[in-house]
Amino acid sequence: MSQMKQMSHLDHIPSTPGKFKMDKSSYPYNRFRWHSSLAKLTFWSFVFIGLIFLFFYRSPSSSPINPLPSDPSRRSLRASWGGSEWEKRVRSSARIRSRNGFSVLVTGAAGFVGTHVSSALKRRGDGVLGIDNFNDYYDPSLKRARQALLERSGIYIVEGDINDGALLKKLFEIVPFTHVMHLAAQAGVRYAMENPGSYVHSNIAGLVSLLEVCKEANPQPAIVWASSSSVYGLNTKVPFSEKDRTDQPASLYAATKKAGEEIAHTYNHIYGLSLTGLRFFTVYGPWGRPDMAYFFFTRDILKGKKISIFEAPNHGTVARDFTYIDDIVKGCLGALDTAQRSTGSGGKKTGPAQLRVFNLGNTSPVPVNDLVSILERLLKAKAKRNIMKLPRNGDVPFTHANISLAQREFGYKPTTDLQTGLKKFVRWYLSYYRVGGGKKADA
Repeated sequence: MSQMKQMSHLDHIPSTPGKFKMDKSSYPYNRFRWHSSLAKLTFWSFVFIGLIFLFFYRSPSSSPINPLPSDPSRRSLRASWGGSEWEKRVRSSARIRSRNGFSVLVTGAAGFVGTHVSSALKRRGDGVLGIDNFNDYYDPSLKRARQALLERSGIYIVEGDINDGALLKKLFEIVPFTHVMHLAAQAGVRYAMENPGSYVHSNIAGLVSLLEVCKEANPQPAIVWASSSSVYGLNTKVPFSEKDRTDQPASLYAATKKAGEEIAHTYNHIYGLSLTGLRFFTVYGPWGRPDMAYFFFTRDILKGKKISIFEAPNHGTVARDFTYIDDIVKGCLGALDTAQRSTGSGGKKTGPAQLRVFNLGNTSPVPVNDLVSILERLLKAKAKRNIMKLPRNGDVPFTHANISLAQREFGYKPTTDLQTGLKKFVRWYLSYYRVGGGKKADA
C-alpha cells in the first residue's frame, strides 16, 4: 500500500525540474479521492485473499497443489482412513478365528489372485485384511464386484496405495500381522510400452515401501509375494527351473519382477525378513483379468470379432503353461504355511532368515491355437482367427514350469487341466456378463 501512496504522490510532480508546491485549493478533493481509492483497494484485497483461500484450501482431490496422478494405473484414491469405526473394521476383518491361524495382510486384494487367496484364507479361519487402490488399468467395476464378494464373507479391503507408508504403518500398529501376502502389482507385459512409469511405481517403489514398513514392525511378518514366470525372459532351456538364469528379461514388466527378487534378497540379508517369491505361470479362471488372452478371446468370439493369434518365428507355435486359479491358491497357501518367521527386531537382523523362490505352474504347456479351439467348443461359436507374427512387445514364445521344488517343499500339485478350467471360466463369464439377455453383455 505504501507503494500505491508513492505512485499517487508521483502523479503530482511536475514534468520539468522546479520547486514543487501543493495546490491547497485541491487538497479536500485529493483527500476524498485518496480515501475512495483506499476503500477500493481494501475491498479488492479481501476479494483476492478470498480467492487465494478457495484456491489453496479446497478438497485435496481437486486442489491444483495436490492433483491426482493422470496415470490411471498409479492412481491412489484419496479415500479417508482412520478413526475408531475404521479401526474397528480393520481389527474385525483381521481377527483370527481358528486355532493356530494367521493374521494376513493381502495387498492387491481386489485383484484376480488376491480375491481368491483372501477367500481361501478366510474360509480356513485366518484373519484377513485387504488393501487395494482400485486403479483403472482394467474395468474397476470388476474389482468392486470382487470387493463386494469378499465383504460378504467378512473381509474388509482398505482403499489405499502400498506407496502410502503412513497408511501401512497405521495398519501394522492396529494389527500385529503374522504374514503378508503381497499380490499388488502393475500387471501385463504389453502395457509397459505405453506406461513404463506405472511398473516402476507399483512393482519396485511399492515393494520397497511395503518392505520398509515390514522391517520396522514388531514382530516382523513373514512375506510371500508374487513374482512372475516372465523373469525367465529369453531363456530357451525348458522346463523353466528356479536354478535357471533370469538375467535376460524380454519386457519391462519382467525386469521389474526380477528387480523385485533382488530387492527381496537385500531386505532378507540386511533386515532378516522371511521372504518367499512365487513365479506364477499364466493364471486363468473365474473373476479373471480382462487383459488376459483367454478372457478377451471369449468376449470377441461371442461378439463375432476377429481375434489375433500370434505365431513364433518360422511359423512356430506360441504356447503357455496355463495354470488354473485354484491350483495357484493352493500354492500360495502352501508357501504361507511353510514360511518361517522373520528374524529381525526393531529393523535389525538377529539371525539368518528364510529366502525362497518357487515356480507355480501346471507343467503342461498348451498352444494358444488349442486354447481357442476349446473356447469354440464351450461357447458353441466359431472364432474368426487372424494369424500374426509375434510382435516385439515383450511376449515370449512359450512358458513351461518345472514345479519339483514346490512339490518337495509344500506338496504343490496342480490338478486342473485347461479343458476343465476353461469350462468353469466360461460358466462364470456367461453368468457375470449375463450373456443372452443382461445389460452387462456388452462388456
